[in-house]
Amino acid sequence: MPDQEHTSLANLVIITGMSGAGKSVAVKSLEDLGFFCVDNLPPVLIPKFAELIEQSNGKIAKVALVIDLRGREFFTALSESLNYIKDHFTIHSEILFLDATDSVLVQRYKESRRRHPLAPQGMPLDGIRLERKMLEELKHSATQVVDTSNMKPAQLREKIISRFSHLESSNLSVNITSFGFKYGIPIDADLVFDVRFLPNPHYIEQLRPHTGQDSDVYEYVMKWPETQSFLTKLMDMLHFLIPQYHKEGKSQVIIGIGCTGGKHRSVAISEYLGRMLGTSETETVRVSHRDADRDRP
Repeated sequence: MPDQEHTSLANLVIITGMSGAGKSVAVKSLEDLGFFCVDNLPPVLIPKFAELIEQSNGKIAKVALVIDLRGREFFTALSESLNYIKDHFTIHSEILFLDATDSVLVQRYKESRRRHPLAPQGMPLDGIRLERKMLEELKHSATQVVDTSNMKPAQLREKIISRFSHLESSNLSVNITSFGFKYGIPIDADLVFDVRFLPNPHYIEQLRPHTGQDSDVYEYVMKWPETQSFLTKLMDMLHFLIPQYHKEGKSQVIIGIGCTGGKHRSVAISEYLGRMLGTSETETVRVSHRDADRDRP
Protein backbone atom coordinates (compact mmCIF):
# COMPACT_ATOMS: atom_id res chain seq x y z
CA MET A 1 0.00 0.00 0.00
CA PRO A 2 1.54 3.36 -0.97
CA ASP A 3 2.77 5.57 1.81
CA GLN A 4 0.55 8.50 0.90
CA GLU A 5 -2.41 6.42 2.07
CA HIS A 6 -0.90 5.87 5.49
CA THR A 7 -2.21 9.17 6.82
CA SER A 8 -5.68 7.50 7.00
CA LEU A 9 -4.32 4.47 8.84
CA ALA A 10 -2.89 3.99 12.29
CA ASN A 11 0.89 4.04 12.24
CA LEU A 12 2.92 1.67 14.40
CA VAL A 13 6.66 2.26 14.73
CA ILE A 14 8.83 -0.41 16.34
CA ILE A 15 11.97 1.15 17.82
CA THR A 16 14.75 -1.36 18.33
CA GLY A 17 18.45 -1.87 17.75
CA MET A 18 21.70 -1.99 19.67
CA SER A 19 21.67 -1.20 23.38
CA GLY A 20 23.18 2.25 23.82
CA ALA A 21 22.44 3.38 20.26
CA GLY A 22 19.86 6.00 21.28
CA LYS A 23 16.46 4.35 21.68
CA SER A 24 15.54 6.60 24.61
CA VAL A 25 16.23 9.72 22.52
CA ALA A 26 14.19 8.28 19.65
CA VAL A 27 11.13 7.53 21.77
CA LYS A 28 11.18 10.97 23.40
CA SER A 29 11.38 12.55 19.95
CA LEU A 30 8.36 10.56 18.78
CA GLU A 31 6.47 11.57 21.91
CA ASP A 32 7.04 15.18 20.87
CA LEU A 33 5.42 14.34 17.52
CA GLY A 34 2.30 13.12 19.30
CA PHE A 35 3.04 9.40 19.30
CA PHE A 36 1.65 7.23 22.06
CA CYS A 37 4.81 5.47 23.29
CA VAL A 38 5.31 2.27 25.24
CA ASP A 39 8.73 1.15 26.46
CA ASN A 40 9.95 -2.45 26.76
CA LEU A 41 6.83 -4.14 25.44
CA PRO A 42 7.33 -7.91 24.96
CA PRO A 43 7.00 -8.73 21.23
CA VAL A 44 4.33 -11.37 21.93
CA LEU A 45 2.00 -8.62 23.19
CA ILE A 46 2.19 -6.54 19.99
CA PRO A 47 -0.90 -8.17 18.38
CA LYS A 48 -2.98 -7.44 21.48
CA PHE A 49 -1.76 -3.85 21.39
CA ALA A 50 -2.65 -3.62 17.69
CA GLU A 51 -6.16 -4.78 18.54
CA LEU A 52 -6.49 -1.93 21.06
CA ILE A 53 -5.30 0.55 18.42
CA GLU A 54 -7.96 -0.53 15.93
CA GLN A 55 -10.69 -0.50 18.57
CA SER A 56 -9.83 3.11 19.42
CA ASN A 57 -11.54 4.25 16.19
CA GLY A 58 -8.73 6.63 15.28
CA LYS A 59 -8.17 8.06 18.75
CA ILE A 60 -4.81 6.27 18.86
CA ALA A 61 -3.37 6.92 15.40
CA LYS A 62 0.38 7.06 16.01
CA VAL A 63 2.08 4.52 18.26
CA ALA A 64 5.74 3.80 18.97
CA LEU A 65 6.86 0.67 20.79
CA VAL A 66 10.39 0.28 22.14
CA ILE A 67 11.38 -3.37 21.90
CA ASP A 68 14.60 -4.32 23.66
CA LEU A 69 16.51 -7.56 23.26
CA ARG A 70 15.72 -9.84 26.17
CA GLY A 71 16.47 -13.30 24.80
CA ARG A 72 17.17 -15.38 21.72
CA GLU A 73 13.45 -15.81 21.03
CA PHE A 74 13.25 -12.04 20.43
CA PHE A 75 13.38 -11.97 16.63
CA THR A 76 11.02 -14.91 16.13
CA ALA A 77 8.38 -13.36 18.39
CA LEU A 78 8.72 -9.92 16.78
CA SER A 79 8.58 -11.31 13.24
CA GLU A 80 5.52 -13.42 13.98
CA SER A 81 3.75 -10.49 15.66
CA LEU A 82 4.36 -8.11 12.75
CA ASN A 83 3.21 -10.72 10.23
CA TYR A 84 0.06 -11.22 12.29
CA ILE A 85 -0.63 -7.49 12.20
CA LYS A 86 -0.27 -7.39 8.40
CA ASP A 87 -2.72 -10.28 8.03
CA HIS A 88 -5.35 -9.15 10.54
CA PHE A 89 -5.24 -5.34 10.92
CA THR A 90 -5.25 -2.22 8.77
CA ILE A 91 -2.23 -0.75 10.54
CA HIS A 92 0.90 0.50 8.83
CA SER A 93 3.91 -0.85 10.74
CA GLU A 94 7.61 -0.21 10.31
CA ILE A 95 10.83 -0.97 12.14
CA LEU A 96 13.33 1.74 13.09
CA PHE A 97 16.68 0.13 13.89
CA LEU A 98 19.27 2.22 15.74
CA ASP A 99 22.89 1.19 15.35
CA ALA A 100 26.40 2.41 16.21
CA THR A 101 29.91 1.06 15.88
CA ASP A 102 31.29 -1.24 18.56
CA SER A 103 33.89 1.33 19.64
CA VAL A 104 31.27 4.05 20.10
CA LEU A 105 28.97 1.74 22.06
CA VAL A 106 31.84 0.69 24.34
CA GLN A 107 32.67 4.33 24.99
CA ARG A 108 29.03 5.13 25.80
CA TYR A 109 28.89 2.26 28.28
CA LYS A 110 32.09 3.50 29.93
CA GLU A 111 30.72 7.02 30.20
CA SER A 112 27.36 5.90 31.63
CA ARG A 113 28.94 3.18 33.83
CA ARG A 114 26.10 0.86 32.87
CA ARG A 115 26.39 -2.89 32.39
CA HIS A 116 25.47 -4.39 29.04
CA PRO A 117 22.27 -6.48 29.44
CA LEU A 118 23.88 -9.49 27.71
CA ALA A 119 27.11 -9.29 29.67
CA PRO A 120 26.15 -8.17 33.20
CA GLN A 121 29.27 -9.73 34.71
CA GLY A 122 31.60 -9.40 31.74
CA MET A 123 33.12 -6.88 29.37
CA PRO A 124 30.70 -4.55 27.48
CA LEU A 125 32.30 -5.54 24.17
CA ASP A 126 31.35 -9.19 24.73
CA GLY A 127 27.70 -8.24 25.16
CA ILE A 128 27.80 -5.86 22.19
CA ARG A 129 29.18 -8.52 19.86
CA LEU A 130 26.63 -11.10 21.02
CA GLU A 131 23.78 -8.61 20.67
CA ARG A 132 24.91 -7.57 17.17
CA LYS A 133 24.93 -11.20 16.05
CA MET A 134 21.47 -11.82 17.51
CA LEU A 135 20.02 -8.71 15.87
CA GLU A 136 21.62 -9.19 12.46
CA GLU A 137 18.52 -10.62 10.80
CA LEU A 138 16.27 -7.98 12.35
CA LYS A 139 18.52 -5.21 11.04
CA HIS A 140 18.14 -6.52 7.51
CA SER A 141 14.35 -6.50 7.96
CA ALA A 142 14.21 -2.92 9.27
CA THR A 143 12.38 -0.20 7.36
CA GLN A 144 15.11 2.24 8.27
CA VAL A 145 18.54 1.88 9.88
CA VAL A 146 20.00 4.96 11.58
CA ASP A 147 23.69 4.94 12.48
CA THR A 148 24.09 7.17 15.55
CA SER A 149 27.88 6.75 15.85
CA ASN A 150 28.58 10.35 14.83
CA MET A 151 25.39 11.88 16.21
CA LYS A 152 24.85 13.95 19.29
CA PRO A 153 21.44 13.46 20.98
CA ALA A 154 20.15 16.70 19.42
CA GLN A 155 21.13 15.48 15.95
CA LEU A 156 19.39 12.15 16.47
CA ARG A 157 16.29 13.97 17.69
CA GLU A 158 16.34 16.12 14.54
CA LYS A 159 16.76 13.01 12.42
CA ILE A 160 13.79 11.24 14.03
CA ILE A 161 11.52 14.26 13.80
CA SER A 162 12.52 14.77 10.17
CA ARG A 163 11.85 11.10 9.40
CA PHE A 164 8.39 10.83 10.97
CA SER A 165 6.93 14.33 10.76
CA HIS A 166 5.54 13.42 7.32
CA LEU A 167 2.71 11.62 9.11
CA GLU A 168 1.28 15.06 9.79
CA SER A 169 1.04 15.82 6.07
CA SER A 170 0.58 14.16 2.70
CA ASN A 171 3.54 16.12 1.31
CA LEU A 172 6.74 14.35 0.36
CA SER A 173 9.48 15.07 2.89
CA VAL A 174 12.79 15.97 1.19
CA ASN A 175 15.73 15.88 3.58
CA ILE A 176 19.02 17.33 2.37
CA THR A 177 22.06 16.59 4.49
CA SER A 178 25.65 17.65 3.97
CA PHE A 179 28.41 15.32 5.12
CA GLY A 180 32.14 14.64 4.95
CA PHE A 181 33.30 11.58 3.05
CA LYS A 182 36.12 11.10 5.54
CA TYR A 183 33.47 10.46 8.21
CA GLY A 184 31.48 8.02 6.08
CA ILE A 185 28.49 8.20 3.75
CA PRO A 186 25.06 8.48 5.45
CA ILE A 187 23.71 4.94 5.37
CA ASP A 188 20.10 6.06 4.98
CA ALA A 189 20.60 8.36 1.97
CA ASP A 190 18.53 7.64 -1.14
CA LEU A 191 20.69 9.83 -3.37
CA VAL A 192 24.35 10.80 -2.81
CA PHE A 193 26.21 13.47 -4.76
CA ASP A 194 29.95 14.08 -4.52
CA VAL A 195 31.04 17.75 -4.78
CA ARG A 196 34.72 17.21 -4.05
CA PHE A 197 35.51 18.27 -7.62
CA LEU A 198 34.67 21.89 -6.75
CA PRO A 199 37.39 24.36 -5.62
CA ASN A 200 37.93 23.90 -1.89
CA PRO A 201 37.58 26.90 0.50
CA HIS A 202 39.64 24.94 3.03
CA TYR A 203 42.78 26.16 1.28
CA ILE A 204 41.79 29.83 1.67
CA GLU A 205 43.08 30.83 5.10
CA GLN A 206 40.38 33.39 5.90
CA LEU A 207 37.60 30.99 4.83
CA ARG A 208 38.88 27.84 6.52
CA PRO A 209 37.35 28.46 10.01
CA HIS A 210 33.88 29.13 8.58
CA THR A 211 31.25 26.88 7.04
CA GLY A 212 29.22 26.95 3.86
CA GLN A 213 26.45 28.72 5.77
CA ASP A 214 28.66 31.83 6.03
CA SER A 215 28.18 34.24 3.13
CA ASP A 216 31.88 34.48 2.21
CA VAL A 217 32.27 30.70 1.92
CA TYR A 218 28.92 30.32 0.16
CA GLU A 219 29.80 32.96 -2.43
CA TYR A 220 33.24 31.40 -2.99
CA VAL A 221 31.70 27.99 -3.70
CA MET A 222 29.01 29.47 -5.95
CA LYS A 223 31.20 31.73 -8.08
CA TRP A 224 32.79 29.01 -10.21
CA PRO A 225 31.40 28.09 -13.66
CA GLU A 226 31.64 24.40 -12.82
CA THR A 227 29.47 24.99 -9.73
CA GLN A 228 26.75 26.65 -11.78
CA SER A 229 26.91 23.97 -14.46
CA PHE A 230 26.67 21.23 -11.83
CA LEU A 231 23.71 22.90 -10.08
CA THR A 232 21.84 23.30 -13.35
CA LYS A 233 22.21 19.58 -14.12
CA LEU A 234 21.49 18.55 -10.52
CA MET A 235 18.31 20.63 -10.25
CA ASP A 236 17.11 19.21 -13.56
CA MET A 237 17.65 15.68 -12.23
CA LEU A 238 15.94 16.38 -8.89
CA HIS A 239 12.96 18.05 -10.54
CA PHE A 240 12.52 14.83 -12.50
CA LEU A 241 13.24 12.34 -9.68
CA ILE A 242 11.33 13.83 -6.75
CA PRO A 243 7.88 13.68 -8.39
CA GLN A 244 8.62 10.09 -9.42
CA TYR A 245 9.40 9.16 -5.81
CA HIS A 246 6.16 10.82 -4.70
CA LYS A 247 4.21 9.03 -7.43
CA GLU A 248 5.56 5.67 -6.26
CA GLY A 249 4.37 6.30 -2.72
CA LYS A 250 7.58 7.29 -0.96
CA SER A 251 6.95 9.57 1.98
CA GLN A 252 10.54 10.74 2.24
CA VAL A 253 13.63 11.24 0.10
CA ILE A 254 17.04 11.75 1.71
CA ILE A 255 19.64 13.53 -0.42
CA GLY A 256 23.27 13.41 0.72
CA ILE A 257 25.72 16.06 -0.49
CA GLY A 258 29.32 15.17 0.35
CA CYS A 259 32.69 16.88 0.27
CA THR A 260 35.91 15.93 2.05
CA GLY A 261 35.17 17.23 5.54
CA GLY A 262 31.51 18.19 5.26
CA LYS A 263 32.17 21.80 6.23
CA HIS A 264 32.39 24.06 3.17
CA ARG A 265 31.36 22.86 -0.30
CA SER A 266 28.71 20.31 0.69
CA VAL A 267 27.16 22.75 3.17
CA ALA A 268 26.93 25.54 0.59
CA ILE A 269 25.42 23.27 -2.06
CA SER A 270 22.93 21.85 0.47
CA GLU A 271 21.87 25.36 1.47
CA TYR A 272 21.32 26.24 -2.18
CA LEU A 273 19.25 23.10 -2.81
CA GLY A 274 17.16 23.79 0.30
CA ARG A 275 16.28 27.25 -0.92
CA MET A 276 15.51 26.15 -4.47
CA LEU A 277 13.50 23.03 -3.59
CA GLY A 278 11.79 24.69 -0.64
CA THR A 279 9.52 26.70 -2.93
CA SER A 280 7.45 23.63 -3.85
CA GLU A 281 3.92 23.21 -2.51
CA THR A 282 4.08 19.40 -2.71
CA GLU A 283 7.28 18.81 -0.74
CA THR A 284 8.46 19.65 2.75
CA VAL A 285 12.17 20.43 2.54
CA ARG A 286 14.64 20.31 5.43
CA VAL A 287 18.39 20.92 5.42
CA SER A 288 20.84 19.58 7.99
CA HIS A 289 24.62 19.54 8.25
CA ARG A 290 26.00 16.39 9.83
CA ASP A 291 29.68 17.24 10.03
CA ALA A 292 29.94 21.04 9.67
CA ASP A 293 30.81 21.67 13.32
CA ARG A 294 33.03 18.65 13.96
CA ASP A 295 36.26 20.57 14.39
CA ARG A 296 34.78 23.43 16.36
CA PRO A 297 35.40 23.64 20.11
